[in-house]
Amino acid sequence: MRLAVVSPFLDRRHGTERCVVEQIERLARQPGWEVHVYSQRIEDLAVVRYSRGASPAPSGVIIWHRVCSIPGPHLLRFLWWFAANWLQRRFDVRFRSLRFDLVYSPGINCLDADAISVHIVFHEFVRLAREELGLRHTPFRSWPRALHRKLYYRLIMRLERRVYSNPRVRLAAISPLVVDQLASHFGRNDATIIFYGVQTEVFCPAARLARHVPARQAFHFGAADFVLLLVGNDWKKKGLSCLIEALASCRDLPVFLLVVGSDDPRPYEALVTRRQLKDRVQFAAPSADVAQFYAAADAYVGPSLEDAFALPVLEAMACGLPAIASGQSGVAGIITDGVDGFVLCDPRDAEGLARLIRLLYEQPDLRRAIGERAARTAQRYTWERNAAQTLAFLTAALTDKHASQTRMKNT
Repeated sequence: MRLAVVSPFLDRRHGTERCVVEQIERLARQPGWEVHVYSQRIEDLAVVRYSRGASPAPSGVIIWHRVCSIPGPHLLRFLWWFAANWLQRRFDVRFRSLRFDLVYSPGINCLDADAISVHIVFHEFVRLAREELGLRHTPFRSWPRALHRKLYYRLIMRLERRVYSNPRVRLAAISPLVVDQLASHFGRNDATIIFYGVQTEVFCPAARLARHVPARQAFHFGAADFVLLLVGNDWKKKGLSCLIEALASCRDLPVFLLVVGSDDPRPYEALVTRRQLKDRVQFAAPSADVAQFYAAADAYVGPSLEDAFALPVLEAMACGLPAIASGQSGVAGIITDGVDGFVLCDPRDAEGLARLIRLLYEQPDLRRAIGERAARTAQRYTWERNAAQTLAFLTAALTDKHASQTRMKNT
């Protein structure tokens, strides 16, 4: 199997990209597999640059074809990436005789993918977040960013319609929620569910507790402070506004919020100021050492407007943290509400979220029991399990492709 993986960047700090890294590390070790990655940037992954005429790569080696990038707005950079990765792959096929058995993509990165793992359905996200995406709810100074985002979403939705509706493309979904969305928007009832995984040796209660005190000191939290955590980018989609409103309703408690991500904090700083929470909310840049954030927290809160899975929730659970997940997130499908976590059915319900936060603060025994059961649940979802299911998915996709080619030759 010579596999081409198409992804604009790969690292371990973002959910989708982390998943692909974990998968291809294990796929490259399969006997007879050769994994090529077309990407603009790769971090946290051992690769060798492609060299024409080189002998076949030994087992475990991942070959990187670096696709050039350009500066500019996200929409322009995406359009460039979309064209550049296709041109580079076509060049390799035509002039280097580098033919691939299968092209695999996480999401919409090309029009010729044979297999796609779907990590978000933008049709559903835009439907759910239509009001929040409107300019009425956006400060005037942020209008250019909001308009740019809407144009990008519109383009991705057009591509989704074209690609996901094609029955020749085999689809995997990262949760039952995504399976339902693919069926609803594109009539695809054949997607395979492959849940995310977690590094159980890194994200576990013992490791979190060992780092608890120094991690809290690093972020200047006191021993009596009750610290909530939110990790991720695109804070509008992650429901940060609702979380800040819920925090305002808990102002009588020593509750603090640590927000980790690379989004623009300015729109939320204005809301924090209006709700008189400047001393309660702290923004932090993402880090490869994401475990430090879980170590500093007492609970994880993820009221996403739409989230195909929400990997930080699973990581928090593996660390033994009680977690509140949105009912619009895929991870809610593995949580038993009130047993190993809580599910906020309406991610816009700030008062309902505040009640759950207050419950966790006021009942430490419940908090501890929820965290212990959460860790046991999370232990079942490993990257080894994810990679094994991905191997079976790609093998089936190759079988489908060969069968389709045979039918075309016989007609």
